[in-house]
Parts: sequence; C-alpha cells; structure tokens
Amino acid sequence: MIGLVVVSHSRRLAEGVAEVAGQMAPSVRIVPSGGDGSGGLGTDYVAVGEAITQADSGSGVVILFDLGSAKMVADMAAEEAEGSVVVVDAPLVEGAVAAAVRAQGGAGLAEVAAAAAGVVTPVSVVDGDAVRAEVELTNAVGLHARPAALVARALDPLDASVVVRFGDGSADAKSVLALMGLGAPGGARVEVVASGVDAAEAVRRVEELAARRFGE
Repeated sequence: MIGLVVVSHSRRLAEGVAEVAGQMAPSVRIVPSGGDGSGGLGTDYVAVGEAITQADSGSGVVILFDLGSAKMVADMAAEEAEGSVVVVDAPLVEGAVAAAVRAQGGAGLAEVAAAAAGVVTPVSVVDGDAVRAEVELTNAVGLHARPAALVARALDPLDASVVVRFGDGSADAKSVLALMGLGAPGGARVEVVASGVDAAEAVRRVEELAARRFGE
C-alpha cells in the first residue's frame, strides 16, 4: 500500500493533517514531518527522510507539503530515498485526504499522486447499459469529506464506472474531491449511474451508505 508523508513548517499542522487523512484511510501509513527539529517553525531534511522510511511499505510514498521551502526539502529527501517517492504540489488537506482514500483502495503510486493533485480521469458511463438509482443524502451535511471518502473507498475496488449527478454537475464517484465539489447538501437527492461488471453492486453500496446516514 502506498504511504504518505505530510511536510509542514509546523509540527502541529503536519500532525493535524495526518490525523484528518488517517480518519478517512485507517490502513494507510501517514507520517507527519513538521517543524525545524528544535521545536520551532521550519523543516528538517533529516526528519523528512526518516518519515519517508517509516511511510514506505515497499510500494512507494507520496509527499505533500505546505510552503515553498518545504517543497525544496521534500524534493531533496525524495532524491535520496531508496524507494519510489513522488512529491506532489497540491492543497495540503484536500490532497492528503484524496491521496489517502485512493491508497486505502489499493491504488498505485501514479494514481495516488494524481488523486492528491486533484487530477480527475473522465469517467465514461454507457447509459444504455447503466444501472441507476436516485439516492437521498440522509445525513445532515451531505457529501462533505467523510461521506465522500466512504463512497470512494466503497467503490474503488469494484470493476465499474460510477458517476454521481447533482443539479448540473457530475462527479467520478471514486474521487473524494470530485464528490465534494458537487456541493450536494444533506437532504438532497443525487443520481447514481454505474456501468461495468460490478455496476449493480456499486449502486447498492451507495444506497446502503445513504441508508446508514454515512455513519453519522
């Protein structure tokens, strides 16, 4: 499974981002590396290298960072690392959550990095062969981070292309950021459209999550 490293000038910020992302993907190694190593603000090249080692289970590591000099340190540490390491320029919190969810689903290094960067692969759903359902978002806040992560994680292993439609928008249901971007609030009704071998199972899983109020 791909690991993540969160590099920040602030130790508490790095730990907080890792904590949030870890709530969405409990099996993923997410290692924070924040501060200058002496309790102050800054970054520590040695600490980042150690975090990479801790995060790497053998499949590779994605590094996210907060500010420019953190990128420089992350790039240096990535170059010296023995395994496959990718540094991604992405919104720190959103990127960490999106990457963690894809990693939890078993995605490869390139896919996890793309998720962190917010790259969404266009999803082709063959409407004529599609399974579809109208689903009410029964939880209070709709498709915010945690419900979106639950949907993406539930669908990621399936052999199906799945789109969620709300209003004039549509989103790849396996992308946390795309689902959040729909802005679908609690009580809204969304359309779930799936095609592929596991289309029926994909729709069933979304319906089941909504029936359980996404665990809220």
